[in-house]
Amino acid sequence: MGLDTLIVTIVRRGWGDRVLEASMRAGAEGGTIVYGRGMGIHEQQRIFGICIEPEKEIILSITSVDKTDGVLESITKAGELQKPGAGLAFVVPVQTVVGVVHLRDSNT
Repeated sequence: MGLDTLIVTIVRRGWGDRVLEASMRAGAEGGTIVYGRGMGIHEQQRIFGICIEPEKEIILSITSVDKTDGVLESITKAGELQKPGAGLAFVVPVQTVVGVVHLRDSNT
């Protein structure tokens, strides 16, 4: 099918839509946003001595290997990932994908 990579992006709450839209403009076919909590060294916030765990948005996008670099570059800019504490993104190779009917039909 030509689907070769999964780009996982973790950003601050409220930034997921911006990142997903940027990835789609760069060629990703879509993505999924899920919610989570996490903490990095730049996010240790305390209120009255209680540590607050910031909420995160996790964007999962599967794309072809030839589009990965462009999509990742777009994600980095949209999510301001070059700034400390803004988030991170990483790429994972994908061996098999099922259920992505619109892509399978367009590649046959």
